[in-house]
Amino acid sequence: MTSTNSALEPEIKQLREVRHGFLRLHKALLDAERETYEQHFGKIQTNGDFFQLVISHEWFNWLRPMSQFIVQVDELLDDKDAIAAGQIHDLMQQAQQLLKASEEGTLTEQRYDQAIQRSPDIAFMHAALLNSLK
Repeated sequence: MTSTNSALEPEIKQLREVRHGFLRLHKALLDAERETYEQHFGKIQTNGDFFQLVISHEWFNWLRPMSQFIVQVDELLDDKDAIAAGQIHDLMQQAQQLLKASEEGTLTEQRYDQAIQRSPDIAFMHAALLNSLK
């Protein structure tokens, strides 16, 4: 790490923690959405079938921005020497936006709110992530 980026080490550490929280939350949301999907449409036979649904079925569209966020963080962290403070700040703001849940907001915010209401584990992860962004 360059001396310029050593000053960013606390922010990079926080970004790694946020990434880890998003990975856990994303997995829990995928599991919860799979269960709900199967209640409506029947059992998904294989993990390969599930993967195809996640990347192509409209049921899972609302989770794609979170998937893309995780990829963006990974790409940034892969090149630690090129990280700028503004990039970390932008990702933290994006994380805040992704954690918006609302009964009356966008479709994504509504679906996220429903997932939080259905699962205490998801609600806990949501709260922990919000807290880590402070």
